[in-house]
Amino acid sequence: MLPRCLIQIPVYFILFILLRHEEVHAWGFFAHQRINRLAVFCLPPEMMQLYKPQLEYLSVHATDPDKRRYAVAAEGARHYIDIDVFDTPPYLRIPRRWQDAVEKYTADSLNRNGILPWHLEKMMAVLTKAFRERDQHRILQISAEIGHYIADAHVPLHVCSNHNGQLTGQQGIHGLWESRIPELLADREFDYWAGKAVYIADWRRYVWQIITASGLAADTVLREEKRLSHEWQPAQRYAWESRNGTLIRTYADGYTKAYRHAMGDMVERRMKNAIEAVAACWYTAWMNAGQPSLQTLNHTTLTDSESQEFELLQKQWIQGRMLGRQE
Repeated sequence: MLPRCLIQIPVYFILFILLRHEEVHAWGFFAHQRINRLAVFCLPPEMMQLYKPQLEYLSVHATDPDKRRYAVAAEGARHYIDIDVFDTPPYLRIPRRWQDAVEKYTADSLNRNGILPWHLEKMMAVLTKAFRERDQHRILQISAEIGHYIADAHVPLHVCSNHNGQLTGQQGIHGLWESRIPELLADREFDYWAGKAVYIADWRRYVWQIITASGLAADTVLREEKRLSHEWQPAQRYAWESRNGTLIRTYADGYTKAYRHAMGDMVERRMKNAIEAVAACWYTAWMNAGQPSLQTLNHTTLTDSESQEFELLQKQWIQGRMLGRQE
C-alpha cells in the first residue's frame, strides 16, 4: 500500500485558521470540519483505508470553499439558493435540470440568487471522475469541498432570501444558528452518529430533497428567534467574549441555549443529516466509478504549483475581503 502522505499541513496554516475563526460564515469552521471528519467513520473499510489517514486534510480543507469567496466572485452563489425568490412551498416548480432552470430564469438570475443544488450535481460528477482516474489528490480535494457544499445545503438560511434576518431586523441570526449553537453545544449535547454510508441511486432527487427540507424550515428558524428576542432584553441576549486576544460581541450562552431549545433538535438533526449526506456522497461517487481499489492510486503528492495554489488561497483569505453576498 502506498503511504498516505498527500498533505502535510504546515502549522502556520492551522494558526491562520484559528486566527480567522470568528470571521467565518456558513456552518463556521468548527461545524464544517466536524461534519467532514465524522463522515469518514460512516464509510466502508475499502474507502476508510484512504480517508481515515487523511482526516486532517479532509477537515482542514472543508473550509476551502469559504476561503475562495475572498478571491473568486463567482464562488458565493455556489453556497446558497434563495428558493423563495423562484417558487413557493413545496418548491416543485423549480426545474431540477440546470439547462431547464437557465431557460426559465436566465443564468444571471440564477447566479444572483444562488446555484447550490446544481453545483452539487456538478461536483458529484467531478468526484466520480476522480475516482475513475484513481487520482488521489483530486479525490481528497473534491471530497473535502463537496462536503462543505452539502453541509451548506442543510442550513435553512442558505435556502432563504432573508439569509441573515436582514429583512426582518434579525441581523446576526445566520451566525447564531449555524456557528454559535454548534460551537457552544455540539460536543456536549449533540448525538453525532449517522450510521453507515448508503448508496444514492438518484443524486439529483436526493439533493433537492435536502434543499426543500431546508427551505421549509427557514420560517421556523426566523420566527422562533423573533419571538424569543421579544422576551429577552438586549443586555441578556448578547455577551462579550475574548477570542485570540480580541474582545468580540456574541450571543450570550443563555440566549443561545434558549434558541436551540425553541427549535427543538433542528440544528443537531440537520448537522447529523449533513454527516450522513456527505458520507453517502463519497460512497455513491466511488460506487458509480466502479469501486476502484484505493490501495494504489495516482497523484499521491502535490506538485509545486498545487502547493503554491493552496498557499495563495490562504493568503487571499487572510488579507482579502469576501466578494459577493455577505452573511
